Amino acid sequence: MTVLRTRFTETFGIEHPIVQGGMQWVGRAELVSAVANAGALGMLTALTQPTPEDLAKEIARTREMTDRPFGVNLTILPAITPPPYAEYRQAIIESGVKIVETAGSNPAEHLEHFGPHGIKVIHKATSVRHALKAQQLGVDAISIDGFECAGHPGEDDVPGLVLIPAAADALDIPVIASGGIGDARGLVAALALGADGVNMGSRFLCTVEAPIHQRVKEQIVANSERDTELIFRPLRNTARVASNSVSREVVEILDRGGQFPDVRELVAGSRGREVYEQGDPERGVWSVGLVQGLIRDIPTVQELVERMVTGADAIVRERLAGALA
Repeated sequence: MTVLRTRFTETFGIEHPIVQGGMQWVGRAELVSAVANAGALGMLTALTQPTPEDLAKEIARTREMTDRPFGVNLTILPAITPPPYAEYRQAIIESGVKIVETAGSNPAEHLEHFGPHGIKVIHKATSVRHALKAQQLGVDAISIDGFECAGHPGEDDVPGLVLIPAAADALDIPVIASGGIGDARGLVAALALGADGVNMGSRFLCTVEAPIHQRVKEQIVANSERDTELIFRPLRNTARVASNSVSREVVEILDRGGQFPDVRELVAGSRGREVYEQGDPERGVWSVGLVQGLIRDIPTVQELVERMVTGADAIVRERLAGALA
């Protein structure tokens, strides 16, 4: 298979410049090991596991399925009762994981602990200014999230076509392009814009190995790029989720001046988890990006990665070379 070498693959010791982003309820051993075995970088989601002890067990379970590198996502978000982040961090360190993706709040506290153990850190940012701050703190790479992404795109509304090259121009460390990428064209475009690799969430959500209900995968294939909602905009905590009866009701309530307590039950994480487990896309709020408009099948992870890498090679050699001629 074609191999695309970049600063990212060299620094992180992986074969292909493709990352499976940390996804709540989804980043489990089955998916992560499949991504690693395909030569890309998979991410377990720390907070999907109920306790730090469960995370240690999931890391061990992943190791039983792959001997290749994989990482753990640790997302730090405001919460009424915060999870024991320090204990999750310690579970990562004691398990010998060497790659961590941080997201949400400032990663400074975690870098102090990860650094002495030789753990490389990718920090997810939605703006160049936050990316620069993370670089200053000492992270090893930045995953820059454009407005197209699922989950939290920030409040600046800058799409990848501008945000990726702006970040590449400003940063000295490897940049991973995230948001709106789902095929070989997105990979080539990201590299052309100055990125050193790509991060995909929604596309990996729609693979055979993703541990979610088949009905949800089929819904993603059926959806178009117009089938998402931006919830929590009036609260300045924007999140991109699938458009369904629940997310549309949330938007309507908040647009009328409602506050978070008015939608708390609608957006409960337990309901989103039930979407993935029970296969009812209308059960709750669940994340998916604009890229669903480009997702037309449910391949294995191996098929997806091979398709992207060989497709990227064909685009560069045939289409782009032909354009130059």
